[in-house]
Amino acid sequence: MFSHHDDDHDDHDHDHDEHDYGSLLRIGVAALILAAAIAAACIVMVPAGEAGVITRFGNPVRVVTEPGLAWKLPAPFESTILIDLRLRTTSTGLQDVGTRDGLRVLVQSYVAWQVPNDPQRVRQFLRSVRNQPDEAARQLRSFVSAALHITASDFDLTDLVNIDSSKVRLDVFERQLHDQIAPRMLAVYGIDIRQVGVERMTLPDETLAATVARMRAERETVAAERTADGLRQAAAIRADADRDAREVVAQAREQAAHTEADAQQAAARIYAKAYQSDPGLYTTLRSLDSLTQVLGRNSSLVLRADAAPFRVLVDGPAGAGSPRAKP
Repeated sequence: MFSHHDDDHDDHDHDHDEHDYGSLLRIGVAALILAAAIAAACIVMVPAGEAGVITRFGNPVRVVTEPGLAWKLPAPFESTILIDLRLRTTSTGLQDVGTRDGLRVLVQSYVAWQVPNDPQRVRQFLRSVRNQPDEAARQLRSFVSAALHITASDFDLTDLVNIDSSKVRLDVFERQLHDQIAPRMLAVYGIDIRQVGVERMTLPDETLAATVARMRAERETVAAERTADGLRQAAAIRADADRDAREVVAQAREQAAHTEADAQQAAARIYAKAYQSDPGLYTTLRSLDSLTQVLGRNSSLVLRADAAPFRVLVDGPAGAGSPRAKP
């Protein structure tokens, strides 16, 4: 009987050991699961293009800007808020603004902005808009609309709308608009304004009519100036041509006078030489020349036959030159 009792006692001890081992195993597994859960609750995964704000009971205590894993206390002690750092754009819609010369223009601007990768600016963005990008965009559009009115008042309409591209100053307009809103948005909301541009620009009906009238007046002024310049040039050309013509005519007349004088001198020498050679023949030929100049093809004259220059036809060359032939 003692032997049987000893066997039962040994079996009981063995069962007790197995029970203790199973309990320890379950406790170990539970501890591992709990440790894994605690570790998972303490791990923060920060994606690329975002920042993680670690808050302790709602108060920001740390900002993680590098992508990857980070550590924090498990909830409810600490929690994580992810802030989007990617570039965003927003548009103001058409805004009716006045220019320096008293005209109206409709301008639509776009703004490219983002939360900078700076812990201080990330906290500032979180406090100002509660990590709501749509609210930040709404505030930004309000600022840009006000800045458009101020900036447009420093420019004439011709600086913004002009057919001459060299006179358009849109780059100066955009730069001045950026300089107005960028410091304020960074200081108040922690937002970095990367770019401001004019997306669309048009004219109201009354401004369009005034612009067309002004452009027409400018074109008419230019046309009048060019016409007057053309007339001045034409008058100068005509004056130069008249002067040159008078000079040419005067030179031609002078040359003709010299030529005629030379011809007359040559003719006089020839006549003198011919008269010296044969006075009678010279007189006859000169008389015939005179008849040719006096009478035409249909001329009729009734003269005395012995009258000059017809006397040569009666007396002949000798009679014309003889003193006895005179009446």
